[in-house]
Amino acid sequence: MKPKVGMKLKVKVTGIQSYGVFVDIMGEYRGLIHISECKEGYVANISDYFSVGDVVDAIIIDIDEYTGRISLSTRTKSVDLSVLNQHLHPNRQLQHYWTNYHINSGFSPLDANRESWLKEARKKFE
Repeated sequence: MKPKVGMKLKVKVTGIQSYGVFVDIMGEYRGLIHISECKEGYVANISDYFSVGDVVDAIIIDIDEYTGRISLSTRTKSVDLSVLNQHLHPNRQLQHYWTNYHINSGFSPLDANRESWLKEARKKFE
């Protein structure tokens, strides 16, 4: 079975760094519990909460689709999966059409505006 966002698992701590805990997921995958996802509130020393070899309950909160990195949390008890179905920009139309209108413009737009830009710059530095 592949890991999915929202899965609750028992994971084994394989390494501890100052920024988080590395864990083994299902014997096949590796993940990270960031220090901010260990518990509610401030965590001064992550080693106070985890030791190598510990088996802890965690929930998968993110899987990077490009790198495959898995982020987990021991602080969160559930994931609201409805946010995965929401669009980031629901009212924005994302239609891109390639046109070649800009190919023949060259430097003429720059040349046409050059004098006005120079006048404006001279006023600021006088």
